[in-house]
Amino acid sequence: MAIPTAAAILYFGLIASDVYTSEARFVVRSPNKQAESGLTSLLRTAGTHSAGDEVYAVQDYARSRDALKALDGKGMVSNAYGRPEIDMFNRFGGPGSDGSFEELFKYFRRKVEIEPDPATSVTTLTVKAYTARDAFEINRHLLELSEGLVNRLNTRAQADLIKYAQAELEDARRRASETAVALAAYRNQQGILDPEKQATVQLQMISKLQDELISTKTQLIELQSVAPGNPQVSVLKVRVSGLSKEIDEQLGAVAGGRASLAAAAVNYQKLALESDLAEKQVASALASLETARNDARRQQVYVERIVQPNLPDKALEPKRLRGIFGTFVFGMILWGILSLLLAALREHKD
Repeated sequence: MAIPTAAAILYFGLIASDVYTSEARFVVRSPNKQAESGLTSLLRTAGTHSAGDEVYAVQDYARSRDALKALDGKGMVSNAYGRPEIDMFNRFGGPGSDGSFEELFKYFRRKVEIEPDPATSVTTLTVKAYTARDAFEINRHLLELSEGLVNRLNTRAQADLIKYAQAELEDARRRASETAVALAAYRNQQGILDPEKQATVQLQMISKLQDELISTKTQLIELQSVAPGNPQVSVLKVRVSGLSKEIDEQLGAVAGGRASLAAAAVNYQKLALESDLAEKQVASALASLETARNDARRQQVYVERIVQPNLPDKALEPKRLRGIFGTFVFGMILWGILSLLLAALREHKD
């Protein structure tokens, strides 16, 4: 019991290095989502909402190998935790260490904690180091790296959004061009501009011919009843025959067979409808592209710092008195257990 307690007094009193803790708090927000009620609404700004997937991405990234590589590019982490003044039991690269990146990564994850609060969507980033400046700088750089990650996610999402909108527009334009060419080719092939309009004109002409035929027949009947031998009777008969023949030809042109305007109107209406739909798709794609560009002008997701990283002015660890007292209590318990075991062994021998 005395030996562990003395060792604890020696370690916590003379050897153990001070540990400083820097803390920062932030939220990851998205301006496009509806805001929640409750405590979260007290923390959000107008028109913003905490982003879900991006929060988890930031949490995973802050304790990832990529974040460590970015931080330790100039030896920030390895130098901070490998200082010779740090006690050998806590120093990176101490006895039994191979100094590898994987070992540094495991060490780094023990010193960095990131905890989200589901109730408020606030995430707390805590960094422990053996100088106040190291804890502050690592925390600050981790926040900057996390912001950079969110910005990269934004850039990728915005680029994809515009890319897909542009692809949709190009497809709509291609379709509109194809339908316009098909409609123009059909007009040239059939020799008509608009079957419906041309049919309307021809029907009006047929109506006039029918009116003229009725008038001519009336004249013929009157003339035959008054003067059957009049030379005009034969002239009127020829005229009636010619008008009837012309009317039949015009009716056949409008709704007679495959070459009629009615038959041509079926394919024409199909091509015209496809062309109209293609033009509407182009207009819709243009509107979508404009919307995508407007969305891309705004930062869809961003990190908002609630509490900036602090520069600690006092070491919070180790808890020296608690460590010594804990060792003493543990030693007492261990001594009691061993005493009972020894007493039991003696009784068994006896």
